[in-house]
Amino acid sequence: MVKLKLLPYHEYHGVDQKDPIRFYYWPIFGKLYRRRVELALSECRGGERILEIGFGTGITFFNLNEMYREIHGLDLTANIEAVGKTFQQHGITTFLKNGNVLSIPYPDGTFDTVLLISILEHLRPAELCDAFKEISRVLKPDGQVIYGVPVERPLMVIAFGILGVNIREHHFSTEVEIYETAQKELTEVRMIPVKTIFGKVYEVAHFNK
Repeated sequence: MVKLKLLPYHEYHGVDQKDPIRFYYWPIFGKLYRRRVELALSECRGGERILEIGFGTGITFFNLNEMYREIHGLDLTANIEAVGKTFQQHGITTFLKNGNVLSIPYPDGTFDTVLLISILEHLRPAELCDAFKEISRVLKPDGQVIYGVPVERPLMVIAFGILGVNIREHHFSTEVEIYETAQKELTEVRMIPVKTIFGKVYEVAHFNK
């Protein structure tokens, strides 16, 4: 499995205090955060261009730079100049935009891979169909979609509450709703669960166009 390559925490810039980047460095809990990203990265097969939707701080960029010639990113709120500069200082060129998965600002058939880690659960169920249509549109004919979403369990809600996050204010679609919508537009390859002693808490999905 791919090992996530992280910068020191203080070197990440361009996102607000709500970004979960701090969680990746915590003991125990941080391992779970890193593992879900590592599973998603392990499904990426490489190629010419990848689009990461909701790239945030760009924590995947070191790994993606080893697999793709061009890293493109789309994020609603990230400061694209600050994030881009962070990685430019390490010799990684990125092509970043502010925008929405419901209206992806790229031509048809642009990307080998579209990657979304903990993004789709923030959409309303009624928005999922439009999101997957857009994702499919910008993929090459043989392109792949890799997404990761939490599996909602009572323990997860409690855990986020301990961290000061009311998950009900952020998560609107379940993993089942997301999966069923993806099946309408794409072809499933496999589903990879992230399990703990409390059961499955996250899943990574691999679909092809």
